[in-house]
Amino acid sequence: MEEKHKEQFVRVTQEDLDGVKETNFEREKAVKAKMVEDWLPRYTGMALKDFGQYILLCNFAGYVKMFADQHGVAISGLERPMQAATAENITIINFGIGSPNAGLIIDLLEAIKPKAVLFLGKCGGLKTGKNRVGDLILPIAAIRGEGTSNDYLPEEVPALPSFALQKAVSTTIRDHNRDYWTGVVYTTNKRVWEHREDFKQRLRDFRCIAIDMETATIFVAAFKNQMPAGALLLVSDMPMTPDGIKTEESDKKVTSDYVDQHLLIGVNSLKQLMNSGLTVKHLKF
Repeated sequence: MEEKHKEQFVRVTQEDLDGVKETNFEREKAVKAKMVEDWLPRYTGMALKDFGQYILLCNFAGYVKMFADQHGVAISGLERPMQAATAENITIINFGIGSPNAGLIIDLLEAIKPKAVLFLGKCGGLKTGKNRVGDLILPIAAIRGEGTSNDYLPEEVPALPSFALQKAVSTTIRDHNRDYWTGVVYTTNKRVWEHREDFKQRLRDFRCIAIDMETATIFVAAFKNQMPAGALLLVSDMPMTPDGIKTEESDKKVTSDYVDQHLLIGVNSLKQLMNSGLTVKHLKF
């Protein structure tokens, strides 16, 4: 009889613990929702109601200015950490540089639950003799070398984009009579590495096509937050050789020669999704 009562006691206690866990999860979820609803406008200067359902992410204020000028709209957040502009249900956001900022903006976008998020980033081409400055890269995956994504999901989880979103970008690139490379991007949290031969050898061993500081974080954080995300990268330098390392002068030339089409392809990719009415949230998160 005593043993029977003991089993019942253990069972009830476990049920109580499960209930407490569920309550804590819902409480944490509610607290996060309240935070991001406050923080997204605080960081961008844009009210939640003014965000579009489709998001373009970038690292440079010049992209936002170009978008705003092309669509005749105002830029929000000129004195904030992030700048943003909205036109035709698309909002472009300059979130800054680096994986922590990449994770932050994905978390904040939970406040509006976008239908698609496309990252327009610059990257270093790693295939010397094959890649060239100005090339477009449509990544099929990213290696999580930046560390930030480990705060979202275990390191064994691959960093993958939304296939349907990348497919829309691929079609749009072809519509613009452009070609692109595809492959795996290495995402790092270290900006100054070009002098390190051991690091460059690792990149060769991984057979990556490009290197950047945000793509893997965006893919993993978006997956964690049940948000369809993709990326279209522009090769801005060829850092595996000394004469290919980015300088202020070379970056200005990349901006003047290639950024307008990079942005146009991004905008038209999202418009293709809107016009087709197809969802890109095809994964079971």
